[in-house]
Amino acid sequence: MRLTQYTDYSLRVLIYLATQDREKLSNIKEIADVYRISKNHLMKVTFELGKLGYIETVRGRNGGIRLALQPETINIGEVVRQTEEDFYLVECFDADRNACIISPACRLKHLLNDALKAYISVLDQYTLADIVVNDKKLLELFSEQKN
Repeated sequence: MRLTQYTDYSLRVLIYLATQDREKLSNIKEIADVYRISKNHLMKVTFELGKLGYIETVRGRNGGIRLALQPETINIGEVVRQTEEDFYLVECFDADRNACIISPACRLKHLLNDALKAYISVLDQYTLADIVVNDKKLLELFSEQKN
């Protein structure tokens, strides 16, 4: 299973914001600079994270973004389910586009579906707080990228 870049960036934004002072607003440019990724991509990601209720966006000259929820309430499995476009590991997972001739007799799709459920189940066991338990080291790494 491979996560899309969109989900990867969503998780990175949440990790960054979870390490920051909750009173302080961060901005997309600083996050893009720290991770060395496209500001345009992050604008789309932060817009969606705001719509999903994970982050608070403040418009205006002194605006920015911050977590809208406590890190311990943000479930990683849920974030992945909400930010992934689909979970079609193989063609036959998408009934509308399935052209595989062995699909009616194939047992592989069942095995892969079980594997996908197990994958998501593991992610469901963790929150954002679990990921940023080493926040001091993360802050150190973020700081190095700002210089």
